[in-house]
Amino acid sequence: MFSKTSLATSLGRLVAALVLALVLTTLIVLIAGAPPLQTLAILVVGGLGSAAKLAQAAAVWIPLVLCSSALLLTFAAGLWNIGIEGQIILGAVFATGFLRPFPDGGSFLLVMGALMAGMIGGALWALAAGLLRTWGRVHEIFGGLGLNFVALGLTLWLIFGPWKRPGIASMSGTEPLHPTLWLEALGGSSLSPVSLLLALTVFLLVAFVLSSTQWGLRLKAVGQNQDAALLFGLNPQVRILEAMVGCGALAGLAGALQVVGVYHRLLPAISSNYGYTALLVAMLASFRSQIVPVLCFFFAVLNVGSIQLPLQLKLDSSLAGVIQGVLVLSFFLVQGFEERFRVLRRTE
Repeated sequence: MFSKTSLATSLGRLVAALVLALVLTTLIVLIAGAPPLQTLAILVVGGLGSAAKLAQAAAVWIPLVLCSSALLLTFAAGLWNIGIEGQIILGAVFATGFLRPFPDGGSFLLVMGALMAGMIGGALWALAAGLLRTWGRVHEIFGGLGLNFVALGLTLWLIFGPWKRPGIASMSGTEPLHPTLWLEALGGSSLSPVSLLLALTVFLLVAFVLSSTQWGLRLKAVGQNQDAALLFGLNPQVRILEAMVGCGALAGLAGALQVVGVYHRLLPAISSNYGYTALLVAMLASFRSQIVPVLCFFFAVLNVGSIQLPLQLKLDSSLAGVIQGVLVLSFFLVQGFEERFRVLRRTE
C-alpha cells in the first residue's frame, strides 16, 4: 500500500489543482456570459440537490469506478488503453446478444450470464488491442482508437440491421429487454444495488491485487522497465496481454451493466463516453487507487449536474466536459510546477 506521506502529497496536489481549475473555470464561465457562482451552484445542486439526483450520480459513479479500476491494471503495466470505450461497447453488445433469445424473460441466472458474456466481449476486444501491441507492433493508443470506431460501427449495424426493432430502425436502440431481465433499481432511479455492490467489490479487488500480490508487483515491474523485466524472466508480452484482458473484462462488465441495469437495451451511445472520463480519473489518480472513488464521484456529479445548465442558464451541457478538461490540465500544471520547484531547490 502507499505510504501516508505519499497519499497526503497526492491529495495536496489534487486540492491545488482544484483551486487552479476553479479559477480557470470562473474565467471560462465569464467569457461564456454566465454568472460563475450560480453556474457552479447549479452543477453541484444538479448532482446532489435531492435523493433522486444523488441516486443518479451514484448510477454514473458505478461505470466510472469499474472503468477507472480497470485502467489501473493497464496503467500499472505502462499501457494507455484508449480502447476501453470499445471494450465497454462490446460488453454491452455481448450482453444484449446473450439475452436476445429470451424475449419472454427468465431468471436472475440469465442476468448473471449476460454479465459474464459482457466480460468476455470486453476481454476479447482488449485482447485484440493487446495482440496488435505485442505481435503487430501497433501502439495500444492507435490500435485502441481504431477498435473503438469498429465497435461503434458494429453497434450501429446491429441496431439498424439484424437487431432492429420490428418495423423501426432508429437511434432509440434495440427492442427493450423483458422486465424480468432488468436489475432491480432503487425507487424510480437507475441505481441498482447489485451494480453498486459489484463496483465496490471490483475496486477493492483491483486495489488489493496491485498492492498485495506478486502478479500486481510483476505488472508494475513491466510498466517500470520492460527490458529489465525481461531479464528477470517476467515475460512482458504475457503481462501486457494479461493486463489488457483484465481491463477489458471489467470494462465489458460496465457495458453489460449499462444494458441490464440502466437502459435495458442496446443504444448507439451505450458507453456514454465513460471510458474517456475514466482515463482522466486514472491520470489524476496517478496510480493511487485510494482516491479513485472520490474522483469518480466528482466527475459523476459534474455529469449529472450539467443537465441543468441548458435548462436554467441556456448554457450547453458540454461545459461540464470543459471543466473536466481544465481540471486535468490544472493537475498537470501543478505537478509540473512542483517538479520545477524541486529541481530549483536541488540546484541551490
